[in-house]
Amino acid sequence: MYRFATYKTQYKANLRLALPVVLTQLGQILTQFADNVMVGRYGGDDPTPLAAVSFGGAVFFIVFIAAVGIALGLTPLVGELYAQGDRRRSGDLLQNAIVFYTLLGIGLGLAQWIATPLLYRLGQPVDVVDMAIPYYRLLVVSMPFLMLFFAFKQFLEGVGNTKVEMTVTIIANIANIGFNWLFIYGNLGFREMGAVGAGMGTLLSRIIAPILMIGYFCSRDRYRSYLAGFSLRNLSRRTVRKLLGIGLPISLQMFLEASAFVGTGLMMGWFGDTAKVAMSANQIATTLGNCAFMIVMSIGAATTIRVSHCYGARAIGELSLAAKASYHLVLAWNAVAALVFISLRHWIPTLFTTNAEVIALTSQLLVFSALYQLSDGIQNVSIGILRGIQDVKVIMPIALVSYWLLNLPVGYLLGFELGMGPAGLFLGFTFGLSSAAVLLIRRIRRSVRALHAATEPK
Repeated sequence: MYRFATYKTQYKANLRLALPVVLTQLGQILTQFADNVMVGRYGGDDPTPLAAVSFGGAVFFIVFIAAVGIALGLTPLVGELYAQGDRRRSGDLLQNAIVFYTLLGIGLGLAQWIATPLLYRLGQPVDVVDMAIPYYRLLVVSMPFLMLFFAFKQFLEGVGNTKVEMTVTIIANIANIGFNWLFIYGNLGFREMGAVGAGMGTLLSRIIAPILMIGYFCSRDRYRSYLAGFSLRNLSRRTVRKLLGIGLPISLQMFLEASAFVGTGLMMGWFGDTAKVAMSANQIATTLGNCAFMIVMSIGAATTIRVSHCYGARAIGELSLAAKASYHLVLAWNAVAALVFISLRHWIPTLFTTNAEVIALTSQLLVFSALYQLSDGIQNVSIGILRGIQDVKVIMPIALVSYWLLNLPVGYLLGFELGMGPAGLFLGFTFGLSSAAVLLIRRIRRSVRALHAATEPK
């Protein structure tokens, strides 16, 4: 039976970690949100600029989120060592992460740049692709800076410090909005650049973020010691393999989940004469869904930190309480988000565009977005728990079944074969996310029982 007193301290501990991460994650999505709002307003009744930012951002996002997934593997490794008081090995992980993640960002950025001509082969309107490419390329250039930022960010989360990343992200995103104002609209004598200006603002803000992180580490004795003796020669194959051992399954899971959303976005461009309207409506609904999801991710990140610390100390009873408290928090939040989407579905789209068709379709999609909120929250916290106990290999096959074998095919069937249109594509998310939630909970129950058995006195 549920008793609030049982979980009160767990709620406080989880929220203490989660709230700064909420602002950090919202800051990450605020870059996209600001680009969409400001470019949408710039386009007015013409949906092309917003569709271009939607398309370019979606193609970039699918590789970006896979790279971030690899970086997320650093947090549970550092969290376990932090609980055990091992600063030397923590520093070794950080230094290897800085070099490896930055090189990974450079490599993935080059691959994305070379693959630019493929954007014309994804079935989108040609004028949308023409406008999207310069924006997309500026996002690609930002990849190494993003990965360097995440090396520091995930390390700080591992040691339980989530406030610094929050401050840095807020500063960077205020800068992004300012740059957008200058470059999109051509204020203060700058050339009016439209969608390209949004990309320029995003790039500059992402350069600022790792610079601020490096400055913080160098200015604090506590953290500067983790960088002592830093050299490119410290890159260790063994340590990189350890980072990949945890990070790669997370990356593949995030790639598969992101590909379901990106794939749905691409299919929005297959609706012929109404493609631009569908793409713009999808971008608005997805951006709002991402805003809600960032808070879910924050609770998931806090769960990983709490669970990794409990796992390092082998306090399995505390681990179970912390995990259950996260489920309670995320279910409460997603219920609120669903109600907001439904009740404000006619007003929210007007913040982005004045196009009546886009507003009408977005209001419809927000209802279907509300349907999958609870499942989305459960599956994300479940992944956070599995990351914390370093049981990550199973999440990739679960994601494969949920997103590629259920979500995308069901969405296509409903949207095109059964004639539901964009709403049918969105309904596919409910099938994919719900199946992921059920399968992940089954795995967690099995893993936690095994941990209890392993730590019980014999």
